[in-house]
Amino acid sequence: MILTTYLYASLKDISSFEADFIQSITDDKKNVLTYTGHIIASKPQNAKWNYIKPIQKKIYINKSEVTIIEPEIEQVIIKKVELKFDFFNMISKAKKIKKDTYLTKYNNSEFTIILSEKLIKSITYIDEFENNIEIIFKNQKQNNKIDLKKFTPIFPLYYDVIRD
Repeated sequence: MILTTYLYASLKDISSFEADFIQSITDDKKNVLTYTGHIIASKPQNAKWNYIKPIQKKIYINKSEVTIIEPEIEQVIIKKVELKFDFFNMISKAKKIKKDTYLTKYNNSEFTIILSEKLIKSITYIDEFENNIEIIFKNQKQNNKIDLKKFTPIFPLYYDVIRD
């Protein structure tokens, strides 16, 4: 019964998401920069992007601020969130445009979401710098319980902290 409910869940029913990812950024000259890592996210607005290659970086997002930890330069940037970006709200408003393909808009950008076996397979969009962004997810888990402590930034006290 739980499996059946899980398999037929829609984008509106996603309360948490976890996956490995490959993020490709293609600029107007067709130069491609590729990152790999792991993401965890949970309602209402918690996310942790753990970038592994080509550089290590952790990005923590909650409803009021973004914390970016860059171990290679021993630096932390803490920014107040100006625009309330609510990933779960955004995907819940996505409209089906064809089988397993959904389209949603946020802040003047269109996001295309592709599903595979009811799991988010990829998200593509054009960012504010006109770069094409594609994020492909693997080893996805949806609607699992995630300990909220995972969204608390932890870094050494000797790191430089920049508040923006």
